[in-house]
Amino acid sequence: MAAHNGSDTFDIGGELTVHRLGYGAMRITGDDVIGTPDDEAGAVDIVREAVEMGVDFIDTADSYGPGVSERLLGEALSPADDVVVATKAGLLRNSEGEWLPHGDPDYIRNQVLVSRDRLGVDTIDLYQFHRPDPDTPFEDSVMAFAELKDDGFVDHVGLSNVSVEQLETARDHVEVATVQNRYNVAHRDDEDVLQACEEYGIGFIPWYPMAAGDLGEVGDDLRAVADSHDATRHQIALAWLLEHSDVTLPIPGTSSLDHLEENVAAAGIELTDQEYERLC
Repeated sequence: MAAHNGSDTFDIGGELTVHRLGYGAMRITGDDVIGTPDDEAGAVDIVREAVEMGVDFIDTADSYGPGVSERLLGEALSPADDVVVATKAGLLRNSEGEWLPHGDPDYIRNQVLVSRDRLGVDTIDLYQFHRPDPDTPFEDSVMAFAELKDDGFVDHVGLSNVSVEQLETARDHVEVATVQNRYNVAHRDDEDVLQACEEYGIGFIPWYPMAAGDLGEVGDDLRAVADSHDATRHQIALAWLLEHSDVTLPIPGTSSLDHLEENVAAAGIELTDQEYERLC
């Protein structure tokens, strides 16, 4: 896949224009994504700082905390910020740190009300099915999201952790605005899903965009490219994602102001064709 050098914005669902580098709000919770952070005011400040820096797309989920991330976003943001907030339902989080798929339609219909309340909104901008549930027919879960859109509870529907086949199935029932799968410069197992999103004009949100530092075989090449830009490997990993496809919407998350500034600055790094190809 060749370098794109595309726009720095993307229209989610064809109408919600956002800067392609967003912010993932999983890390504003407590340790292991459970409970409250040590400094709630500081977490709110990080979100506010992100918005001040021009970030206008923020991703969260009801299972982050659980509930904590959504609540803090509700405290940090106001309608005047003009920020698109995406959240998810369909994955439970327990005190032992387990992630448990739960795609029951009644549960999803309940959770949209909970998420609206925490976020302080009447309508959720982008509501994503967090993970297919082996105990619930996939189409039943997707239909619940479609009905929430029809009923005006959500503006756009997204999927997460899906295959191309599941994406195609979902598109038979609802307009899919985004897909959020694990993807980064060192982990590209879902390249086929990304290519399907490109074909359909669907936003692709790569979670784990910087591989938490585990950059595998491309680590040395990333370091070499980073040195030429006076940047960090993580910044180059983000710049590569933005360069790789016009539909990618990376959402690096952090609770550190320094890291936030680094991440936002990555959107301004332009890779040469040679640098891009070196990392492919």
